[in-house]
Amino acid sequence: MEQNGKDSLTAPLLQSPESVAVNFSQGSWRSDKSTRKVTFRIGGMECASCAASIESVVGNMKGVESVLVSPLQGQAVIKYRPEFINAKRIKEAIEDLNFEVNEFPDQDIAVCRVRIKGMACTSCSESVERALLMVDGVKKAVVGLALEEAKIHFDPNVTDSPRLLEAIEDAGFGAELINSGDDANKVHLKVEGFHSPEDATIIKSHLEAVEGVNHVEIDEVNHKVTVAYDPDLTGPRFLIECIQEAGSTPNLYHASLYTTTRARETERQHETIAYRNQFLWSCLFSVPVFLFSMILPMFLPFGDWLSYKLYHNLNIGMLLRWVFCTPVQFIIGWRFYMGSYHALRRASANMDVLVALGTNAAYFYSIYILIKALTSEFFEGQDFFETSSMLISFILLGKYLEVVAKGKTSDALAKLTELAPDTAILLTLDADGNIISETEISTQLLQRNDVIKIVPGSKVPVDGVVVKGQSHVNESMITGEANPIAKRTGDKVIGGTVNENGCIIVKATHVGSETALSQIVQLVEVAQLARAPVQKLADKISRFFVPTVVIAAFVTWLGWFIPGEAQLYPRSWIPKAMDAFELALQFGISVLVVACPCALGLATPTAVMVATGKGASQGILIKGGNALEKAHKVKTVIFDKTGTLTVGRPTVVQTKIFTKMSLLELCELATAAEINSEHPLAKAVIEHSKKLQQQYGSHNDHLREAKDFEVHPSTGVSASIGGKRVLVGNKRLMLSSQVPVSPEIEDYTFDMEHLARTCVLVAVDGVIHGAFAVSDPLKPEAGRVVSFLNSMGISSIMVTGDNWATATAIAKEVGINKVFAETDPVGKADKIRDLQAKGLTVAMVGDGINDSPALVAADVGMAIGAGTDIAIEAADVVLIKSNLEDVVTAIDLSRRTLARIRLNYVWALGYNVLGMPIAAGILYPFTGIRLPPWLAGACMAASSISVVCSSLLLQSYKKPLQIQDAEISGDYLNSV
Repeated sequence: MEQNGKDSLTAPLLQSPESVAVNFSQGSWRSDKSTRKVTFRIGGMECASCAASIESVVGNMKGVESVLVSPLQGQAVIKYRPEFINAKRIKEAIEDLNFEVNEFPDQDIAVCRVRIKGMACTSCSESVERALLMVDGVKKAVVGLALEEAKIHFDPNVTDSPRLLEAIEDAGFGAELINSGDDANKVHLKVEGFHSPEDATIIKSHLEAVEGVNHVEIDEVNHKVTVAYDPDLTGPRFLIECIQEAGSTPNLYHASLYTTTRARETERQHETIAYRNQFLWSCLFSVPVFLFSMILPMFLPFGDWLSYKLYHNLNIGMLLRWVFCTPVQFIIGWRFYMGSYHALRRASANMDVLVALGTNAAYFYSIYILIKALTSEFFEGQDFFETSSMLISFILLGKYLEVVAKGKTSDALAKLTELAPDTAILLTLDADGNIISETEISTQLLQRNDVIKIVPGSKVPVDGVVVKGQSHVNESMITGEANPIAKRTGDKVIGGTVNENGCIIVKATHVGSETALSQIVQLVEVAQLARAPVQKLADKISRFFVPTVVIAAFVTWLGWFIPGEAQLYPRSWIPKAMDAFELALQFGISVLVVACPCALGLATPTAVMVATGKGASQGILIKGGNALEKAHKVKTVIFDKTGTLTVGRPTVVQTKIFTKMSLLELCELATAAEINSEHPLAKAVIEHSKKLQQQYGSHNDHLREAKDFEVHPSTGVSASIGGKRVLVGNKRLMLSSQVPVSPEIEDYTFDMEHLARTCVLVAVDGVIHGAFAVSDPLKPEAGRVVSFLNSMGISSIMVTGDNWATATAIAKEVGINKVFAETDPVGKADKIRDLQAKGLTVAMVGDGINDSPALVAADVGMAIGAGTDIAIEAADVVLIKSNLEDVVTAIDLSRRTLARIRLNYVWALGYNVLGMPIAAGILYPFTGIRLPPWLAGACMAASSISVVCSSLLLQSYKKPLQIQDAEISGDYLNSV
């Protein structure tokens, strides 16, 4: 990670991949608290009277605060109070005046995340998506089956979060709001001590008086206060103090953070316990049924009493089986009835439908047998109560084990969220910066610009910059970098890392959701929610899977029942105490319950969850299943040079004077021209000039003023300094500016470039007076990475804006054969498109703003973590620790994940393809082997568990270059 600097202290390390701008008017913060603004484009306005009629009608609507209509622009801007009216009604009112509203733009797009309970397979997640997309105002909805969450983009002018939750619940699933998109600068507080509306009014008025508070909401029932604020002006700690000072007496109100950080883990535990308890209760009833039907009758002295007839042919065993089976069928198995009801109501079918059909067929046929035995003296039949109860028990066991296994898939993400410490030491300073007091507070109460103390062995609570002291910080848990990083005054530190040996004082720059750790977690959550293209296979199959299984079960029943009644197969095939109908029914039920749509639905999302979590723990952020899937197809990797293949901190290694101008004067002119440039070469020249001035005792701190400063992309800069025209850049800049380049300069430039050094020439008034030879050392792992990529069948190309000689020298040193030099940012993107036109899947690795067009153009963009925010935002994969070995790791992890997904599909599809014919009795005529329904249910449960466990094997993934190192060291030790 970049250490030195005070650059970008106010910008987050990682930008959200789906940041959404909310376009509210910002006339004053107080007016925004209760009003919204919407803009319409209106057709058919011909004069001012048209505008006046619209203003008159809309202005008289209740809740509309202001209307501004421009007939020239054809627009209407309306401010309104959402509690009285919404944008849709305003639009309809304008249309009623016979004006055409040509555009109803999405100005205010809100985003919320919802936790969904009760999804069992892909058809469930598709049903939730359909239900959400049918709600007016919903623009996009993404539902993650494995993550059990939905991310919804909606227009708050048309709908709101409660309506979305209601739509999910109407579809038959539980829903709970995790957060809304505007939660970034919101704090939720629990307040004790207010019991009336007057208390709420007092608290609200005090909070609204605080500078930086934008909005206050009070939930009087739950004693919860939600405050939206500007983090530059205030924070949660000040808001808590404000509430506690609001009372007429001290400590009348007590405020604390209202947090649900452990909600997911707690809910997962509750779900696991619920399934476990349901399974144990079902066993309590199912085991006796199994004993009475399958075990005791085999031991005649002990099972004789079960055959004792109570009335006609109704015996004790049948009655007991009915008594014990009924609670399992209708109480413990009620969840399958509810799931089936909601699925059928929305015209779809899922696993619950199959289970309900199978168990009901077995149970009610058994009831028919029981009634016939009760009413007839001569009727004999075999009940299947054990089929119903054992089937439900095995399915519940499978769901319990599946929930436990699915919980393991998000272990890596859970470990990341636990990295930040719970408390921090806040320092209070006087005007001179001396420490007055130290207070231990919750990390969540830290605010921007707070000064905190970090002692040896403790974790850094938030992102910040060191203002005093020095130490070494272990960043391995965030970046994967094994060696501790030295930190001194001015260096940045990352929340969640461990301070090793020194005491440092840190000023907080990013807190809450702005910290690098929080954004990494958010990025991984978004990636886990995104659906990989390979998931489309499961989505297509799920649409017709259950109806096909029901038809197959019915055909199986007919295929055994009709030939059995027609005596087309031997009577010996039918077990004792059964007839053809009962045998056919067992085969039909087995087909119903052996088919498993769950395994197909879990094949992709569980693997993506484990892979993205594993990647994040190793310093690789993969932005979704799409990027993960594309990376495995990469055949060409394009590397930028500066900051990617090289360290990115160039230094001047040699200076050369071609005229009588002094070296100090040359440095002064170059510094004045380069001071406004952000290019790494410019910084190297400036730093070298400052060192020379210190070395030769120059005390001229006054910097010459540069006028008419201009940047020439990929060539250099120009400026007017003291009436002189100064050019600082490469040979191309000189030639394009008609500055003569003498043979001496040509030779010097040629020699430096073949030493992989970049020549920065300085020309004054059309004459080149000197040059700086700048070298940017290669990253030590660069050559090894290129070699390993070649062994993977991936070619490497270097694209740079540098000159051909330097580029060729660098490429030769790392083993790259193909080079594109002297290429501007647009040219880099064009080169990528040329390669893509040849059918190649291209990955681009870069770090700077100039790389962002290429990162977007590439099939897979990989941004170096120490690079710019723009590059990181444009990329599909972020390499946090800026190590090129992670390029290999990202591609290899993608290949392993896609191989695992394919294996999961083979397992899930193969299981159904093989399991259904066996359940239908295809082996029975030849081997006498048949699959009883309860055993078929156990197989169905095992298929889902096996797919999840298969995905969990990705947690043992190791970086390929680390394995290679271990093998090399092992060979060396063996040879010694």
